[in-house]
Amino acid sequence: MHEDLRRRALESGKTTSKKARSKQSSRESSKPTSRAGSHAASRVASRDGSDDEDGAGNLSDDTNQSINSIDALLEADDLNDQTPDVVKQQLTDSIADLLDRKSSNNKSREESLQTYVSCLTSHLLGDVLYGHVPALLAGFMKSVKAETSEREATLALRSIALTAISFADDTIYETVSATLLRSISDSQSNAVKTAAIYCLGICLTFGGADKAEISDKLVFLQEIASTDGAFVDADDNSDVVTAALQTYGLLATLIEDLEAESEDAVAVFLDQLDSTNVNVQVAAGENIALLYEKSYTQREEDDSSSDEETADGDDSDDDNNTGDPDLIKRYNAFHNTTEVLDRVSALSSLSTKSMSRRDKKQLHQAFASITMTVQNPRIGLQTNSSSRMTVRIHREGEMRVDHWWKLMRLHAIRRLLGGGFVNHYYEGNKKVLDTLPLIMREAGLYAPTSPRRAAVLNKGAKGRYRDSRRFVSGELGELL
Repeated sequence: MHEDLRRRALESGKTTSKKARSKQSSRESSKPTSRAGSHAASRVASRDGSDDEDGAGNLSDDTNQSINSIDALLEADDLNDQTPDVVKQQLTDSIADLLDRKSSNNKSREESLQTYVSCLTSHLLGDVLYGHVPALLAGFMKSVKAETSEREATLALRSIALTAISFADDTIYETVSATLLRSISDSQSNAVKTAAIYCLGICLTFGGADKAEISDKLVFLQEIASTDGAFVDADDNSDVVTAALQTYGLLATLIEDLEAESEDAVAVFLDQLDSTNVNVQVAAGENIALLYEKSYTQREEDDSSSDEETADGDDSDDDNNTGDPDLIKRYNAFHNTTEVLDRVSALSSLSTKSMSRRDKKQLHQAFASITMTVQNPRIGLQTNSSSRMTVRIHREGEMRVDHWWKLMRLHAIRRLLGGGFVNHYYEGNKKVLDTLPLIMREAGLYAPTSPRRAAVLNKGAKGRYRDSRRFVSGELGELL
């Protein structure tokens, strides 16, 4: 199966490292590697610099937190307060520069790519791309393949992802998939491999991939995680393994039934709980919680109480009857839930002097919620602070993050859009709204042009319109 997977997914014909080579010694040396790469010398004039991004335009590890980072969504400093018309002109100019590749060099392409990324991150500007997408993608892929610099390659990968989430084109994944897989396999830079994995997930989600292709790439990502990155020649690189785990979580929300995959996947994620890197541990734990959540689905008309009892069996993950009574267990997410509970609950109270206070807080908060879900998947996602269960889009609406599938999608979109996530919601990005349904309050208030201004104007009216709401749902729906 591994040889077939390498042939289909990597298309490189080379021999990869042996699976799980000396895992114990590997983990002892799997501390996060410093990310090589030049920092940006300048930013787009219209955009404030953000502490959330590195020089390549990538979100830093500070944004790779779990449930305790949701409150920070509306506090980001990388919102663009300039009007969309101004940003549109900047985007138009950058597109012209990118299409004139013969007159460009590495530095000028980096600057044009940075502008392209900044503009598409900050606002919904898909209409500006009309008629240019095929040529733009071709140019981005040239930058990725050539890898003249790490910064140009990572910016090009992010540009591909932003194009996929901003512009309606169901051929994007088919166009870029071979380039992304080759980059994941063959790039000499782990930062480029990481960016390519995240880009792969976005393009699979928004670029027209079918369910069979998504399922196939779940196996590919699981193999990267199970070998600590060795499957793509990124041995013990925590950034690559974290990217594979987080992208697995995103794609898993798109597949309705994971019964056949759940046992092996949970085993891999349990193994990654031994990592010395907190981001790897949290991403693996969140995937475990997601798979337990997905083992329950809504009750159907032909379901009887006896069917539910048979499905539940003697497993210990359903001892608590709280939660949604209309959810019925369809299969066991893992054969030994007691073992899973022991592992995740231990991490929710782990005490070690070798871990920073910040990492320890992140680990404890994440695994407290993961433990609650494994104990009783019917409750979905719960935290110790109810305020972290909702993302409010100023006075226009809010999104309840009450299921793990929502958190996985929120993670992925937030990593890509940064603070511009709010503007994309506010400006009606259909792909974002379809992926994360929003509860809208009744119209009737002045709608400001900037979410940041709205936060100031809205202080006196907070909470006044909670009783009258309408739902904006999407094509993807609520996949449990």
